[in-house]
Amino acid sequence: MTHFFSHVSIVPGWLWGGFSIGVLLLLIVDLSLFGSSDHKKPIKMALLESALWISIALLFNFWFAHEFGADLGLQFLTGYLVEKSLSVDNLFVILLVFSSFQIPTVYQHRVLFYGVLGAILTRGVFILLGAQLLHSFEWILYIFGLILVGTAIKFLRDSDEKIDPKGNWSIRLLKKFIPTTNHLEKDRFFTLEGGVRKATPLFLALVVVEVTDLVFAVDSIPAVFSVTQDAFVAFGSNILAILGLRALYFVMADWVSRLRYLKPGLAALLGFIGVKMLLTEVVKIPSWISLLVIFSILLTAALSSWYVSRLERLNSK
Repeated sequence: MTHFFSHVSIVPGWLWGGFSIGVLLLLIVDLSLFGSSDHKKPIKMALLESALWISIALLFNFWFAHEFGADLGLQFLTGYLVEKSLSVDNLFVILLVFSSFQIPTVYQHRVLFYGVLGAILTRGVFILLGAQLLHSFEWILYIFGLILVGTAIKFLRDSDEKIDPKGNWSIRLLKKFIPTTNHLEKDRFFTLEGGVRKATPLFLALVVVEVTDLVFAVDSIPAVFSVTQDAFVAFGSNILAILGLRALYFVMADWVSRLRYLKPGLAALLGFIGVKMLLTEVVKIPSWISLLVIFSILLTAALSSWYVSRLERLNSK
């Protein structure tokens, strides 16, 4: 196992183990302190939690750069920024899922917690697999680049509003094997009806959230490998970005109508890193330039969204 990790990362094995244990402890703290409320989460609390998760990620990034070099530190920060921005689009889809299944806000945190846990496990497996494939077959980098360019085009053409969570193939398949009910039983995933154990809408929403994350992983994993080919940098930046997903959801749920230019921004971001991967043998773009370009794209999308929303509010008065 140590031999495997040394092939895909310069980071020693003990850091892999220590980081994984740290993530597990953070998940326990998240569930204990922030996941037990039966009331709607105030926006100020969600903002505070989001700031806390971001601070943890940046502190680890600072330590990592100090220990393993500024270039790897920049790669870590860029990977974190890319994954965080892609997660925001994922959150919009999750918002549609909750709306479709009519999941009350007070019960959404449980689905989000297990959704985050599932995302961590699947991303970990995908990243290690991707790193091993890149180590063995360098041409896969070009496949990743084509995937990202294709996704960028798809982002410009498609809309999240077209998604029908209840018609998701995973739900149709699940209903063939597991009895379901339209009745919510507080925050339970299963309930008894007429002596039959049935899956509640909360469980169906969780299934769609997990399947949706698998689809998003097809974009985010190639994206992070455009930034770095070190497996730990890819793994750590992805996981730390995902950890704050639940708190960020409650912020985005309040701001969803204001981020109208997120899709074009993400399309530009994925297009840039996709082309960067395709031209990797022709043009070597330094880590700091990639970080600057990605940050500029996201900042432009955010400021444009804010400015247009502000104009509309002023014109409506």
